[in-house]
Amino acid sequence: MLLAIDTSTTTVGAALHDGSTVLARAVSEDARRHGELLAPAVRRVLQDAGVDRTRLTRIVVGVGPGPFTGLRVGVVTGLVMAHALGLPAPDGVCSLDALAHGVVGRHEGPLLVATDARRKEVYWAVYEVGGRAARRIQGPGVSRAADLPEEVRHLPTVGRGTSLYPEDLPSPLVHAAGDVDPGVLATLAQALLGGEHPDAGTALLPPEPLYLRRPDAVAGGGRRP
Repeated sequence: MLLAIDTSTTTVGAALHDGSTVLARAVSEDARRHGELLAPAVRRVLQDAGVDRTRLTRIVVGVGPGPFTGLRVGVVTGLVMAHALGLPAPDGVCSLDALAHGVVGRHEGPLLVATDARRKEVYWAVYEVGGRAARRIQGPGVSRAADLPEEVRHLPTVGRGTSLYPEDLPSPLVHAAGDVDPGVLATLAQALLGGEHPDAGTALLPPEPLYLRRPDAVAGGGRRP
C-alpha cells in the first residue's frame, strides 16, 4: 500500500497505490499553500480508498527539482509520516520523471520535460520514451528556455514551460499534463520498486530535495544578489 506525494510545482498532490492500481488521488493547486493543502490531500486519499494510515507500507515523495519552500513541505511530510508509522525512509523520485512517465503509451521517441523554475528559467530533462517506460538521457538541469540547445528546444515538450515560453519551446505535446499527477508518480514508483522499469536499480533517490541551485535567502537577512 504505497502513498505518493508531490509538491514540486504549483500542484499539491497525493495518491494511493495498492500494487496493482491507483485507488485514490487528490490534487489542489496553489503556489503559496503547499503546507496547508498537503495534509488534507493525504487524509482525503486515505478516506476515499477506505484505507487506514496504519496499512501503509511505503511512502514515495517527488523530490523535484522545484522551488525551495514547496519542495521541502512534501519531503518533510513524507519523512515525518514514515517515522511516525514505523516505515522505512521514503523513496525519492525525480518529479520530471513522473511528468515524462505520464505520456508513456501516447508518445514514442525523444521528449523534453520543462517546468517553471521561476526567475525566467525552467527545470528540464530529456527522455527517450518507448514501450512501457520513459528513460531520462539528459538532465535534470535549470536554465533559461532560450539557452537550451536548439535541437532540445524543438523536441515534443511537456510541462508548464511550453505555456510560459512558447516562443522558445514551440512543440508542446497535446493533452499532456502541465504538472505532476500524483497517480502517475505512484504508478512509476511502483514500477521502479517492483523492478518493472528498466531504470529500477538507479532511478530511486534519497528523500532529499533536488534544488539544482542555491536559495535566494542569505544568513543575516536580505537576498542573494
